[in-house]
Amino acid sequence: MQIALPLKKMTTQDKLRALGEIWDDLAHNPDQVPDPAWHGEELKAREERLTKGLTHFSDWAEAKQRIREQTR
Repeated sequence: MQIALPLKKMTTQDKLRALGEIWDDLAHNPDQVPDPAWHGEELKAREERLTKGLTHFSDWAEAKQRIREQTR
C-alpha cells in the first residue's frame, strides 16, 4: 500500500504528531516489527567486546551525565 501524505503542506508539529502515532502503533505490536540483520551482528560484536573486557556497562544516570558532559 502506498500512502501519499501532503508533507509540503504539513507543519513540523503535524509531521511529529504523525510520526508519534505511527510509532505508538508499531510499539503495540513489536513482534510484527522485523529486526534488521545488523542488529544481531552489533549485539554479537558488543558481547564479544564485553567478554574481552574492552567495554563495560554503565548505570543509566552515569551514562546520561557522561553524555551531557561530552556535549558541552
